[in-house]
Amino acid sequence: MKKLWFQLHWFVGITAGTVLMVIGLTGAILAFREQILDAINPGVRNVAVQDLATLGPQQIMLAAQAARPHERVTSIIFYDTPGSSARVGLAPPPGQRKGETIYFNPYTGALLPELAGEDFFEWTEQLHRFLLLPRDPGKMVSGTLAFCLMGLALTGLYLRWPRRLWDWRTWLTFDTRMKGRSFLWGLHSVVGTWVMVVFLMFTASGVYWAFEPIRDMADGWMGTMRPPRETTSKPKAAKPAKAEPADLTLSWETFQKNAPNWQMAFLRPPERANAPLQILWVAKDATHVRARSSMTINQQTGALVKHELYNDKPLGARFQSTIYPLHIGTYFGVAGQLIVFIAALALPGFGITGWMLYLDRRKQKRIARDERARLAAAAPPVDAGDDPVLMAYASQTGQAERVALQSAAALQKAGVAVHVQSLEKLTPPQLGKYRRALFVASSFGEGEPPDSARRFSRLLLAAREELKHVQYAVLALGDRNYAQFCGFGRTLDQRLAFMGAQPLHPIIEVDNGDAGALARWGSALRGLMGHDAAEVSLNAGADDSDYDSWRLTGRTLLNPGSIGLPLYEITLDGPVGAGWRPGALVDIWPGHYGKDVAPRRYSLASIAQDGSMQLVVRQVRGEQGLGLASGWLTAQAMIGDEVRVRLIANPAFDAYPRPAPAIYIGNGSGIAGLRSHLRARALENVQRNWLIFGERQQAYDAICAEEIQGWRARGFLPELDLVYSRDADGGYVQDRLRERADTLRAWISDGAAIFVCGSLQGMAGGVDAALADILGRPQLEQLTEEGRYRRDVY
Repeated sequence: MKKLWFQLHWFVGITAGTVLMVIGLTGAILAFREQILDAINPGVRNVAVQDLATLGPQQIMLAAQAARPHERVTSIIFYDTPGSSARVGLAPPPGQRKGETIYFNPYTGALLPELAGEDFFEWTEQLHRFLLLPRDPGKMVSGTLAFCLMGLALTGLYLRWPRRLWDWRTWLTFDTRMKGRSFLWGLHSVVGTWVMVVFLMFTASGVYWAFEPIRDMADGWMGTMRPPRETTSKPKAAKPAKAEPADLTLSWETFQKNAPNWQMAFLRPPERANAPLQILWVAKDATHVRARSSMTINQQTGALVKHELYNDKPLGARFQSTIYPLHIGTYFGVAGQLIVFIAALALPGFGITGWMLYLDRRKQKRIARDERARLAAAAPPVDAGDDPVLMAYASQTGQAERVALQSAAALQKAGVAVHVQSLEKLTPPQLGKYRRALFVASSFGEGEPPDSARRFSRLLLAAREELKHVQYAVLALGDRNYAQFCGFGRTLDQRLAFMGAQPLHPIIEVDNGDAGALARWGSALRGLMGHDAAEVSLNAGADDSDYDSWRLTGRTLLNPGSIGLPLYEITLDGPVGAGWRPGALVDIWPGHYGKDVAPRRYSLASIAQDGSMQLVVRQVRGEQGLGLASGWLTAQAMIGDEVRVRLIANPAFDAYPRPAPAIYIGNGSGIAGLRSHLRARALENVQRNWLIFGERQQAYDAICAEEIQGWRARGFLPELDLVYSRDADGGYVQDRLRERADTLRAWISDGAAIFVCGSLQGMAGGVDAALADILGRPQLEQLTEEGRYRRDVY
């Protein structure tokens, strides 16, 4: 379950969390809205205190009518604070929800300047509340995002739930000396705990305002149901002739007599003189700005019709009035506003650290996947009589998996049979089948097992198997800044010993990739290889020990004018040596980064007989600029610069071992892997080849057109389908496959092999589905087993 919640947490975090960054930033801006407006508008909402009596609402009403004779006054606000301006609200223009507010000197009735910056804050509030969408759909979107934030907060709490539940330091502190991922995780999780209550308050109030059914239900619980909303339009009764409003003087005297401790008074002058005047007011000792009492006064006589004090309201109504002050922090004064400001500003911080953790996790998994591919490519056949070593790993981010794969590769190179297994799928009975077992175990949080190893950890604690025949060793990865340094590795070591397993050597603990500890692990591995074994080099990060130096000698733009990203042919000269097979790969280490950025992998677009190495590289552009490797190769590196290159065998995309027809399918930069095969076929004078290749527009994206037409002219491409999706007769390669289904079946009947190279998302998946439709899934699986369906997709 924890793995499921983790997946949900990061998925919501990198989708909805990105928009929540905007809501958090705008919320931080709005937190001190009133103070900022007062600071940039001296003399507007507050004027110099004078030794004069302040004007009453009747005088301010007359001043407003003189200043804006064609507009109706809908509200007048007074503050019982010396120097506070009177605020007059005007009726909104047709089609708008909110009218203008103008300000008057409380001593002279003079119209004060317009409030600068108000439009910016209004726009920011619309972005914060509705994401600049129309009001109703905007409320739905913001309410959904509030639910997402609630989910992120609660799943984050669950995911970081510590073993030492009652230790407040575990909850609220982390060591700032941590580095890298440990620091990011500590910052992300601990700060999340700090602001947890504020975030839940944000989300509860956001959901309350966004969804009418939820609001109606909550209002019902609080006993504050609003009048039912009209669902059908009704003809409006004709308005009576407009009459001059009554004098507000008597009403104001009644108000002051019955509310001697008022701090703020909000008057709503009615349109008709015979209608009562409503006044909402806040006392000087009120707990918050929405703690409003209400008064209804007869305008003609000044008689008090109704007076409802805030403290006399039902508990539910008083609770409802706190929702907005809690949301903006004013319930707790300036300190509360500061807390809300920090919490809102933390949302972009969570988004940034969450993205950094996510990208680092992706990078570590990609590196581990590459290590696994190299291990599989170099794996010798295992004899049934071999005594294999189990190499098991528990990895949260991919680091332990990478070290385990490097260790397995070293053993395998020395002729030791190795089975690599994640603890996610291992059980104690399966462990008991091995005589020797090596464990590479990272720890998560405060010494807990990684998510993938939780099941194995529970099973091992409950197991009763005797492991006296098992020899084992544990390499524990951790960070000494955590109180439970290498906690899971130590627990694993102790449990194995308790079950009778015999240690090959004491547990080795690695602090943040410590090279010395890894060297000791390498020495332990040599003990399994034999005395004449070579030194074992391990690296918790990427390793460049087996890279060769090549030179960048050519760079050609293949698609000038294309609407797609630039596609370049990159030429490298260097030690060809024994060369490489068609379909091989290369790892390129960007020359402007050290051992801390991982290498990038590309398909080779040339064969060794060409005398040089050629790549087809799509220039990647993101928010941070050009991609690390693609940007360096296509734009930043100078001709003649050194390029660190490592050849990678790619058996899964190698040429079919027996002479047979071949169908080559790809798109975009996938032409690279296909081109190396076609060059080799032309060199060997094998003519029955079929190329199906897709791009955007023939006028700009006819990649390698001259070479392809040359093969066609010389008889090496009796079948050729070039598909351009943005042209008038466009489509995709999978569409062309379906159109030529009969020809495809005939080639397959003649023993053809299929090679697919290009993007996994879209093209490769679409081609796989088309092939399954044409040939049937069972036959496609049979082709895979026979090595006649080969893919190099990314």
